[in-house]
Amino acid sequence: MEDGQLSFDNLSIIVTAIIIGTLARIWLLKEDYRQYPSYPNGYLIHVVTGFVAAALGAVAIPALISKNFVAVTFLTLALQQFRDVRKMEKESLNDLEETEYTYRGTAYVDGIAKTFEARNYIAFITALSVSLTITVMPFSFWIDIAIGILVGMLILLFLKNFTKGKRIGDIAQVEAGKIEVKDSSLFVDGIFVSNLLGTDNASKLVQDEGLAVVISPNEDHYRINLDNFGQRQAALFEATRALGNKRYHFTRKDYEKGRVVIALVPIKQDIDALIEVVKKCPLLESAKKSHRVMKTNWRGE
Repeated sequence: MEDGQLSFDNLSIIVTAIIIGTLARIWLLKEDYRQYPSYPNGYLIHVVTGFVAAALGAVAIPALISKNFVAVTFLTLALQQFRDVRKMEKESLNDLEETEYTYRGTAYVDGIAKTFEARNYIAFITALSVSLTITVMPFSFWIDIAIGILVGMLILLFLKNFTKGKRIGDIAQVEAGKIEVKDSSLFVDGIFVSNLLGTDNASKLVQDEGLAVVISPNEDHYRINLDNFGQRQAALFEATRALGNKRYHFTRKDYEKGRVVIALVPIKQDIDALIEVVKKCPLLESAKKSHRVMKTNWRGE
Protein backbone atom coordinates (compact mmCIF):
# COMPACT_ATOMS: atom_id res chain seq x y z
CA MET A 1 0.00 0.00 0.00
CA GLU A 2 1.64 3.18 -1.18
CA ASP A 3 0.42 6.77 -1.15
CA GLY A 4 -2.93 5.63 0.18
CA GLN A 5 -3.49 3.22 -2.72
CA LEU A 6 -3.88 -0.54 -2.52
CA SER A 7 -1.47 -2.68 -4.49
CA PHE A 8 -2.89 -5.35 -6.79
CA ASP A 9 -1.73 -8.12 -4.45
CA ASN A 10 -3.35 -6.58 -1.38
CA LEU A 11 -6.55 -5.87 -3.28
CA SER A 12 -6.66 -9.46 -4.52
CA ILE A 13 -6.13 -10.78 -1.00
CA ILE A 14 -8.93 -8.63 0.41
CA VAL A 15 -11.39 -9.42 -2.39
CA THR A 16 -10.71 -13.17 -2.18
CA ALA A 17 -11.11 -13.21 1.60
CA ILE A 18 -14.34 -11.20 1.43
CA ILE A 19 -15.82 -13.51 -1.20
CA ILE A 20 -14.98 -16.69 0.75
CA GLY A 21 -16.19 -15.20 4.05
CA THR A 22 -19.47 -14.04 2.50
CA LEU A 23 -20.03 -17.39 0.78
CA ALA A 24 -19.46 -19.08 4.15
CA ARG A 25 -22.26 -16.97 5.65
CA ILE A 26 -24.58 -17.71 2.72
CA TRP A 27 -23.90 -21.44 3.02
CA LEU A 28 -24.73 -21.47 6.72
CA LEU A 29 -27.81 -19.34 6.11
CA LYS A 30 -29.31 -21.69 3.51
CA GLU A 31 -28.68 -24.68 5.75
CA ASP A 32 -31.38 -23.66 8.20
CA TYR A 33 -34.18 -26.23 7.81
CA ARG A 34 -36.59 -24.24 9.96
CA GLN A 35 -37.18 -21.75 7.13
CA TYR A 36 -35.90 -18.91 9.25
CA PRO A 37 -34.97 -16.22 8.43
CA SER A 38 -37.73 -15.59 5.95
CA TYR A 39 -36.81 -14.52 2.46
CA PRO A 40 -36.03 -12.36 0.61
CA ASN A 41 -35.66 -9.56 3.17
CA GLY A 42 -34.41 -11.75 6.02
CA TYR A 43 -31.83 -13.33 3.70
CA LEU A 44 -30.68 -9.94 2.48
CA ILE A 45 -30.15 -8.60 5.99
CA HIS A 46 -28.02 -11.57 7.05
CA VAL A 47 -26.04 -11.73 3.81
CA VAL A 48 -25.15 -8.05 4.14
CA THR A 49 -24.10 -8.40 7.79
CA GLY A 50 -22.09 -11.48 6.79
CA PHE A 51 -20.41 -9.45 4.05
CA VAL A 52 -19.48 -6.75 6.57
CA ALA A 53 -18.09 -9.38 8.95
CA ALA A 54 -16.04 -10.92 6.13
CA ALA A 55 -14.75 -7.49 5.09
CA LEU A 56 -13.56 -6.74 8.61
CA GLY A 57 -11.66 -10.03 8.71
CA ALA A 58 -10.23 -9.55 5.21
CA VAL A 59 -8.68 -6.11 5.77
CA ALA A 60 -7.01 -6.87 9.11
CA ILE A 61 -3.82 -8.52 7.81
CA PRO A 62 -3.11 -6.08 4.92
CA ALA A 63 -3.68 -3.20 7.33
CA LEU A 64 -1.18 -4.62 9.83
CA ILE A 65 1.43 -5.27 7.15
CA SER A 66 1.14 -1.70 5.89
CA LYS A 67 1.48 -0.51 9.52
CA ASN A 68 -1.91 1.15 9.27
CA PHE A 69 -2.73 0.52 12.91
CA VAL A 70 -5.54 3.06 12.89
CA ALA A 71 -7.39 0.90 10.36
CA VAL A 72 -6.99 -2.14 12.60
CA THR A 73 -8.85 -0.35 15.38
CA PHE A 74 -11.94 -0.64 13.22
CA LEU A 75 -11.94 -4.30 14.15
CA THR A 76 -13.52 -3.19 17.40
CA LEU A 77 -16.56 -2.40 15.30
CA ALA A 78 -16.88 -6.11 14.56
CA LEU A 79 -17.78 -6.99 18.14
CA GLN A 80 -20.38 -4.23 18.29
CA GLN A 81 -21.80 -5.28 14.93
CA PHE A 82 -22.13 -8.90 16.00
CA ARG A 83 -23.77 -7.91 19.27
CA ASP A 84 -26.19 -5.73 17.31
CA VAL A 85 -27.09 -8.70 15.08
CA ARG A 86 -27.93 -10.73 18.17
CA LYS A 87 -29.96 -7.89 19.65
CA MET A 88 -31.78 -7.34 16.34
CA GLU A 89 -32.75 -11.01 16.12
CA LYS A 90 -34.03 -11.13 19.71
CA GLU A 91 -36.14 -8.01 19.24
CA SER A 92 -37.52 -9.21 15.91
CA LEU A 93 -38.45 -12.67 17.21
CA ASN A 94 -39.95 -11.30 20.42
CA ASP A 95 -42.10 -8.93 18.35
CA LEU A 96 -43.40 -11.92 16.37
CA GLU A 97 -44.31 -14.04 19.39
CA GLU A 98 -47.94 -12.91 19.46
CA THR A 99 -48.45 -13.70 15.76
CA GLU A 100 -47.35 -17.36 15.80
CA TYR A 101 -49.48 -20.46 16.42
CA THR A 102 -47.67 -20.82 19.72
CA TYR A 103 -44.76 -19.13 21.46
CA ARG A 104 -41.16 -19.95 20.64
CA GLY A 105 -40.30 -19.14 24.21
CA THR A 106 -37.53 -16.92 25.54
CA ALA A 107 -35.01 -19.79 25.70
CA TYR A 108 -35.49 -20.64 22.02
CA VAL A 109 -35.38 -16.97 20.97
CA ASP A 110 -32.12 -16.51 22.85
CA GLY A 111 -30.65 -19.63 21.20
CA ILE A 112 -31.57 -18.45 17.69
CA ALA A 113 -30.09 -15.01 18.34
CA LYS A 114 -26.83 -16.55 19.60
CA THR A 115 -26.68 -18.77 16.52
CA PHE A 116 -26.87 -15.84 14.12
CA GLU A 117 -24.26 -13.93 16.11
CA ALA A 118 -21.94 -16.95 16.00
CA ARG A 119 -22.41 -17.34 12.24
CA ASN A 120 -21.10 -13.82 11.72
CA TYR A 121 -18.06 -14.74 13.78
CA ILE A 122 -17.58 -17.70 11.43
CA ALA A 123 -17.65 -15.39 8.39
CA PHE A 124 -15.14 -13.09 10.11
CA ILE A 125 -12.74 -15.90 11.09
CA THR A 126 -12.99 -17.57 7.68
CA ALA A 127 -12.11 -14.33 5.86
CA LEU A 128 -9.28 -13.63 8.32
CA SER A 129 -7.80 -17.11 7.82
CA VAL A 130 -7.92 -16.75 4.02
CA SER A 131 -6.22 -13.36 4.16
CA LEU A 132 -3.52 -14.58 6.58
CA THR A 133 -2.80 -17.75 4.60
CA ILE A 134 -2.41 -15.94 1.27
CA THR A 135 -0.13 -13.38 2.90
CA VAL A 136 2.29 -15.85 4.51
CA MET A 137 2.47 -18.44 1.72
CA PRO A 138 5.87 -18.33 -0.11
CA PHE A 139 4.68 -19.71 -3.47
CA SER A 140 3.52 -17.91 -6.58
CA PHE A 141 0.61 -15.53 -6.16
CA TRP A 142 -2.08 -17.70 -7.75
CA ILE A 143 -0.95 -20.80 -5.85
CA ASP A 144 -1.14 -18.77 -2.65
CA ILE A 145 -4.69 -17.74 -3.58
CA ALA A 146 -5.69 -21.38 -4.12
CA ILE A 147 -4.13 -22.48 -0.82
CA GLY A 148 -5.85 -19.59 0.97
CA ILE A 149 -9.24 -20.63 -0.38
CA LEU A 150 -8.60 -24.24 0.64
CA VAL A 151 -7.57 -23.24 4.17
CA GLY A 152 -10.63 -21.01 4.43
CA MET A 153 -12.93 -23.88 3.49
CA LEU A 154 -11.25 -26.18 6.01
CA ILE A 155 -11.61 -23.56 8.75
CA LEU A 156 -15.27 -23.14 7.78
CA LEU A 157 -15.93 -26.89 8.00
CA PHE A 158 -14.20 -27.07 11.38
CA LEU A 159 -16.17 -24.14 12.80
CA LYS A 160 -19.42 -25.47 11.36
CA ASN A 161 -18.92 -28.83 13.08
CA PHE A 162 -17.66 -27.17 16.27
CA THR A 163 -20.74 -24.95 16.59
CA LYS A 164 -23.23 -27.61 15.50
CA GLY A 165 -25.45 -28.54 18.39
CA LYS A 166 -27.40 -31.71 19.04
CA ARG A 167 -31.05 -32.28 18.24
CA ILE A 168 -33.82 -34.07 20.07
CA GLY A 169 -33.39 -37.04 17.73
CA ASP A 170 -29.82 -37.46 19.00
CA ILE A 171 -30.88 -38.11 22.59
CA ALA A 172 -34.36 -39.56 22.30
CA GLN A 173 -36.71 -41.75 20.29
CA VAL A 174 -39.64 -39.94 18.68
CA GLU A 175 -42.61 -42.12 17.78
CA ALA A 176 -46.24 -41.65 16.80
CA GLY A 177 -48.60 -41.65 19.78
CA LYS A 178 -52.09 -43.11 19.99
CA ILE A 179 -54.72 -40.48 20.80
CA GLU A 180 -57.61 -41.38 23.11
CA VAL A 181 -60.37 -39.07 24.28
CA LYS A 182 -62.16 -40.11 27.48
CA ASP A 183 -65.01 -37.80 28.42
CA SER A 184 -63.32 -34.39 28.21
CA SER A 185 -59.76 -35.65 28.77
CA LEU A 186 -57.05 -36.30 26.20
CA PHE A 187 -54.65 -39.20 26.61
CA VAL A 188 -51.70 -40.16 24.37
CA ASP A 189 -50.32 -43.68 24.84
CA GLY A 190 -51.97 -43.70 28.25
CA ILE A 191 -50.35 -40.40 29.30
CA PHE A 192 -52.79 -37.76 30.52
CA VAL A 193 -52.38 -34.61 28.42
CA SER A 194 -55.36 -32.29 28.98
CA ASN A 195 -58.90 -32.08 30.30
CA LEU A 196 -59.87 -29.09 28.14
CA LEU A 197 -61.93 -31.02 25.59
CA GLY A 198 -65.22 -30.12 27.23
CA THR A 199 -67.51 -30.22 24.18
CA ASP A 200 -68.48 -32.98 21.80
CA ASN A 201 -67.14 -30.98 18.86
CA ALA A 202 -63.76 -30.55 20.53
CA SER A 203 -63.51 -34.23 21.41
CA LYS A 204 -64.51 -35.30 17.89
CA LEU A 205 -62.04 -32.87 16.27
CA VAL A 206 -59.09 -34.14 18.32
CA GLN A 207 -60.11 -37.78 17.95
CA ASP A 208 -60.54 -37.54 14.16
CA GLU A 209 -57.79 -35.09 13.16
CA GLY A 210 -55.38 -34.94 16.06
CA LEU A 211 -51.76 -36.08 15.75
CA ALA A 212 -49.32 -36.80 18.55
CA VAL A 213 -45.77 -37.96 19.10
CA VAL A 214 -44.12 -39.38 22.20
CA ILE A 215 -40.50 -38.47 22.94
CA SER A 216 -38.69 -41.13 24.98
CA PRO A 217 -35.16 -40.32 26.26
CA ASN A 218 -32.44 -42.81 25.29
CA GLU A 219 -30.92 -42.57 28.76
CA ASP A 220 -32.38 -41.45 32.05
CA HIS A 221 -30.16 -38.37 32.41
CA TYR A 222 -31.53 -36.97 29.13
CA ARG A 223 -34.73 -36.28 31.02
CA ILE A 224 -32.97 -33.17 32.33
CA ASN A 225 -32.98 -31.77 28.79
CA LEU A 226 -36.42 -32.95 27.73
CA ASP A 227 -38.21 -31.96 30.94
CA ASN A 228 -37.05 -28.36 30.50
CA PHE A 229 -40.09 -26.25 29.69
CA GLY A 230 -38.20 -24.13 27.17
CA GLN A 231 -37.14 -27.28 25.30
CA ARG A 232 -40.68 -28.66 25.19
CA GLN A 233 -42.02 -25.29 24.05
CA ALA A 234 -39.43 -25.15 21.25
CA ALA A 235 -40.49 -28.61 20.01
CA LEU A 236 -44.16 -27.63 20.12
CA PHE A 237 -43.42 -24.43 18.22
CA GLU A 238 -41.54 -26.27 15.46
CA ALA A 239 -44.40 -28.75 15.15
CA THR A 240 -47.05 -26.05 14.72
CA ARG A 241 -44.84 -24.01 12.41
CA ALA A 242 -44.19 -26.97 10.11
CA LEU A 243 -47.73 -28.41 9.98
CA GLY A 244 -49.87 -25.44 10.92
CA ASN A 245 -52.38 -25.56 13.74
CA LYS A 246 -56.13 -25.84 13.21
CA ARG A 247 -57.17 -25.69 16.84
CA TYR A 248 -55.51 -27.32 19.85
CA HIS A 249 -51.85 -27.86 20.76
CA PHE A 250 -50.46 -29.43 23.93
CA THR A 251 -47.19 -30.53 25.47
CA ARG A 252 -47.07 -32.73 28.55
CA LYS A 253 -44.40 -34.74 30.35
CA ASP A 254 -44.75 -38.14 31.97
CA TYR A 255 -43.23 -37.93 35.45
CA GLU A 256 -42.72 -41.67 35.83
CA LYS A 257 -40.77 -42.57 32.67
CA GLY A 258 -39.64 -39.14 31.52
CA ARG A 259 -41.56 -39.28 28.25
CA VAL A 260 -42.76 -36.05 26.61
CA VAL A 261 -45.92 -35.73 24.53
CA ILE A 262 -46.50 -33.25 21.72
CA ALA A 263 -50.14 -33.24 20.54
CA LEU A 264 -52.01 -30.94 18.18
CA VAL A 265 -54.70 -30.71 15.53
CA PRO A 266 -52.62 -29.67 12.51
CA ILE A 267 -53.68 -28.21 9.19
CA LYS A 268 -51.42 -30.64 7.35
CA GLN A 269 -52.13 -34.25 8.25
CA ASP A 270 -48.67 -35.83 8.07
CA ILE A 271 -47.46 -37.86 11.03
CA ASP A 272 -44.10 -38.62 9.39
CA ALA A 273 -43.43 -34.90 8.97
CA LEU A 274 -44.38 -34.31 12.61
CA ILE A 275 -41.97 -36.99 13.80
CA GLU A 276 -39.18 -35.60 11.61
CA VAL A 277 -39.59 -31.98 12.68
CA VAL A 278 -39.58 -32.92 16.39
CA LYS A 279 -36.45 -35.03 15.86
CA LYS A 280 -34.73 -32.07 14.20
CA CYS A 281 -35.66 -29.56 16.89
CA PRO A 282 -32.35 -28.33 18.34
CA LEU A 283 -31.40 -28.89 21.95
CA LEU A 284 -31.34 -25.50 23.60
CA GLU A 285 -28.06 -24.35 25.09
CA SER A 286 -29.89 -23.18 28.20
CA ALA A 287 -31.22 -26.72 28.72
CA LYS A 288 -27.97 -28.60 28.12
CA LYS A 289 -26.28 -30.41 30.96
CA SER A 290 -23.08 -32.40 30.53
CA HIS A 291 -23.52 -35.88 32.00
CA ARG A 292 -19.73 -36.35 31.99
CA VAL A 293 -19.19 -33.23 34.10
CA MET A 294 -21.99 -34.19 36.46
CA LYS A 295 -20.13 -37.42 37.25
CA THR A 296 -17.21 -35.48 38.71
CA ASN A 297 -16.89 -34.67 42.37
CA TRP A 298 -18.97 -31.51 42.26
CA ARG A 299 -18.98 -31.07 46.03
CA GLY A 300 -15.29 -30.26 45.92
CA GLU A 301 -14.50 -32.88 48.51
